[in-house]
Amino acid sequence: MQSERSERSPEQAKRAEGRSPEQAKRAEGRSPERPKGVEAYKIAVIPGDGTGPEVMKEGLKCLKAVSDKCGFKYETAEYDLGGERYMKTKELVPDSVLKELAGFDAIYLGAIGHPDVKPGILEQGILLKLRFHFDQYINLRPVKLYPGVWTPLKDKGPEHIDFVVVRENTEGLYKGLGEFKNKGTKDEIAIQISHNTRKGVERCVRFAFEYTRKRNKRKNLTLCGKTNVLTYAWDLWDRTFNEVAKEYNDVKTDYAHVDATCMWMVKNPEWFDVIVTDNMFGDIITDLGAMIQGGMGIAAGGNINPEGISMFEPIGGSAPKYTGKNVINPLAAICAGGMMLEYLGEEKAANMLEKSVMKVTGEKLKSLSAGKMGYSTSEVGDLVCSRLNLEH
Repeated sequence: MQSERSERSPEQAKRAEGRSPEQAKRAEGRSPERPKGVEAYKIAVIPGDGTGPEVMKEGLKCLKAVSDKCGFKYETAEYDLGGERYMKTKELVPDSVLKELAGFDAIYLGAIGHPDVKPGILEQGILLKLRFHFDQYINLRPVKLYPGVWTPLKDKGPEHIDFVVVRENTEGLYKGLGEFKNKGTKDEIAIQISHNTRKGVERCVRFAFEYTRKRNKRKNLTLCGKTNVLTYAWDLWDRTFNEVAKEYNDVKTDYAHVDATCMWMVKNPEWFDVIVTDNMFGDIITDLGAMIQGGMGIAAGGNINPEGISMFEPIGGSAPKYTGKNVINPLAAICAGGMMLEYLGEEKAANMLEKSVMKVTGEKLKSLSAGKMGYSTSEVGDLVCSRLNLEH
């Protein structure tokens, strides 16, 4: 939908200086039109580990189908990053690859995680490295229950579960700052620092306001935090939120402690439209959101830099026990592809793809669980492609 427009403040105008039109629109939560003279979008594909290559194959299959319908062009280049490469070469993300990735419009990721690699190595060395290198400071997580999908919430349906979480993606407790004192002694102290900057908080909050306006549903933005206990970090968040809110008179605002947010997500998810929060709280509530929308098999997310390169992925892990069995659910990867299309400005294609997925969940699948869908991984991809051709 078209968002309501208002005159830019001097601060917004200053931030916009030096941006291309496409970057400016992404920074304001709006999708850019395809630039004139651009032959094709450049998409970097990272299939990754475990079932990642299998779900990515179906995501790319659906991407081709919707591009054929809508007429946009794209080209892909595959990058072998993940556990297998690490075990062979001890490489995670070489500098040469980072340099190449900088030339793409978006990154499309399958899954990262290998049973023979110590937990944390791949996640920090690949996922976090890409996130921080490309300053993907927003983690965008839609929480939407599709038709036919079971939710553990009693008496709740698709009309009740449809909101989005905007999570700050580069600061807070996940910044990695801290220290040990007297390590190994009975007086040991472990200190973990929540590092929040005005710049980091404001750009996240501002993105959330713009996204709420663009989404154009209830136009209600909820700040989720813990102002009563975390009195330094959340004083900054609360002040910044309220100051930025003055520029968005058309967006309603409210606040909820993170514990209350979790309770209301379970009891009254229909209360929420868009939620904005910090890194750790966002990590927690988005996984709760994935469960109420039907599980990891349908949950997709984007690591967003509105002015640069963003990365889109299914939220579930690499699921190594299902590797090569053609039973894993690919819908989250397909939905991640839809998010990527919206980011690139192909909103018509993104909507078509989502509607096709909704038809498949509503009319075909017995379950979202691996091996219980009633169809194989590749057959589910075929169903979505068939719906694209049938319905549109």
